[in-house]
Amino acid sequence: MLRSLYSGISGLRSHQTMLDVTGNNIANVNTTGFKASATQFQDTLSQLTQGAGAPQEALGGTNPAQVGLGAQVAGIVTNFSQGSAQSTGRATDMMINGDGLFVTRVGAETLYTRAGAFTPDADGRLVTPDGSIVQGWPAVNGEVQQGAVGDLQMPKMGEVTANGTLESFMLSPDGTLMGAFSDGTRQPLGRIALAGFVNPAGLEKAGGSSYRATANSGAAEIGAAGANGLGTLDAGVLEMSNVDLSQEFTNLIVAQRGFQANARIITTSDEVLQELTNLKR
Repeated sequence: MLRSLYSGISGLRSHQTMLDVTGNNIANVNTTGFKASATQFQDTLSQLTQGAGAPQEALGGTNPAQVGLGAQVAGIVTNFSQGSAQSTGRATDMMINGDGLFVTRVGAETLYTRAGAFTPDADGRLVTPDGSIVQGWPAVNGEVQQGAVGDLQMPKMGEVTANGTLESFMLSPDGTLMGAFSDGTRQPLGRIALAGFVNPAGLEKAGGSSYRATANSGAAEIGAAGANGLGTLDAGVLEMSNVDLSQEFTNLIVAQRGFQANARIITTSDEVLQELTNLKR
């Protein structure tokens, strides 16, 4: 069989993957904190038909002759560039300006996310829309405890404390949640933790706009907002998807034409094989 047939098949598969990635990007154009992905191709093995020859006194050197055997997907890379801000006016909506991810807990697993659409649950813990618990440092007697991170627990609205009832709270750029109590005092309720990675592109998407650490992302470096290269926090805004529709539609055209070109390779190879079989009448 012709090698071009198998090259065409590999090209179809690669461009189908590109279409899948591009389609997923477009589907998440309005997903909070979503980071677009890009497909990277590479060639496959090449068959050596003639080896290289060393130059001699009476004859010059010759280059190797190789026939490529198609293309394959080298990788799918996540783009962690900053998304645009969307104002919501909700105190529990937060956006990271710069590097870093929010730390959340689902059961015994620690996950990371850029989507800051949080709400307090019935126990006063900040949670994501899917129930993941936001991690941070608690405040005891108005002092943030900078130890191991844990569930960020706040007094319930209207709950009676030593300072009266909690009436409202606001977020500082360093992630500190400042509560306003009925006796007129303001005290820290806790501090939101952020995580940084040496290689954020090495994170694995876990669904629900969350990521999990991998062997190539490096271990999470937990810190406060604005410290150690981590970004600052804004309240009342959300980070939108960083999908560029103009780029994605261009990628759709490129993937479609690439798919059509590889399909043409297969049909042309088929016609050649048909001519070959027609030699025998």
